[in-house]
Amino acid sequence: MGIFVKKLGIDLGTANTLVFLPGKGVILNEPSVVVVSQSDNRVLAVGDEAKSMIGKTPDDIIAYRPMKDGVIADYRVTEAMLRYYIKKSLGKFNIFKPEVMISVPAGVTSTERRAVIEAAIKAGAKSAYVVKEPILAAIGAGIPIHEPQGCMIVDIGGGTTDAAVISLGGIVSSISVKVAGNKIDQAIADYIKKTFNLAIGDRTAEDIKIAIGSAVPIEEELTHKIKGRDFLTGLPRSADVSTNEIVKAIDGELREIVKAIKLVLQETPPELASDIIDKGIIMTGGSSLLRNIDELIYRSTGIKVIIADDALFCVAKGTGIALEHLDVYKKSIIAKK
Repeated sequence: MGIFVKKLGIDLGTANTLVFLPGKGVILNEPSVVVVSQSDNRVLAVGDEAKSMIGKTPDDIIAYRPMKDGVIADYRVTEAMLRYYIKKSLGKFNIFKPEVMISVPAGVTSTERRAVIEAAIKAGAKSAYVVKEPILAAIGAGIPIHEPQGCMIVDIGGGTTDAAVISLGGIVSSISVKVAGNKIDQAIADYIKKTFNLAIGDRTAEDIKIAIGSAVPIEEELTHKIKGRDFLTGLPRSADVSTNEIVKAIDGELREIVKAIKLVLQETPPELASDIIDKGIIMTGGSSLLRNIDELIYRSTGIKVIIADDALFCVAKGTGIALEHLDVYKKSIIAKK
């Protein structure tokens, strides 16, 4: 049997879903979006194709983001999405069911965990395992998690920020807050609405964040042209926005993230705390790519911050590595069926 069992690691995120094939790497990275036609309940598009339709669909067609804050908000749609991704990853001629490992936020309840496993089995997995995100992020970032040494990992994704201290393969203290990339985008959209009287969509807000956003004010500011709909006239118009305005816009959200990191540090036993001072805080996840976020966290905690290589792919890579070495990681892995 051995050779035919395909293994897939899935980073099922609020914003993006990534699929990792051991030996191949990340083979798929698409938005967690599904477009459904209401009249006959048919799935019309998933992933990239579906994201390009967001905010542009007629009334009968609805774009769903089935994952909210890192957990399944819409079970049926998630299952359809998983089925699509599993099929797409394995190719259409594959008749063997894969073993799948899926990431879940650290704060997930047992019911939510079961929902993920059931959705994966229904979507065509032979067996499904789930592992908490911070552990996978640490494995993917190349941290030796089984040593009796504390390491702190902060994974800022789309829906959740997970901060955790890991030692001996387990989570010593952790917190999961529902403030991450999406909330930051939202804050930018709100700010632009208030300041410029312009309505912009989530995608535009995200573009602004990536183009000019920063976690701390900078001297040489970048500017970006925003296009949206004027609230007063209802007509399209554009305006220029600069980095330090965005810093101001997202300050509240970043403060929440920093608060979460501090809380985890406060709950950490002193022996592990000294390890963290030596090693620093490792950051993973897409939103850790925000300019100067390492600087902000360093200023607030006094601990050096390292942004992992391939920060966006750490969790996905972790799922793949854990799958290949199930025996090594079995302490950290929950539930098979």
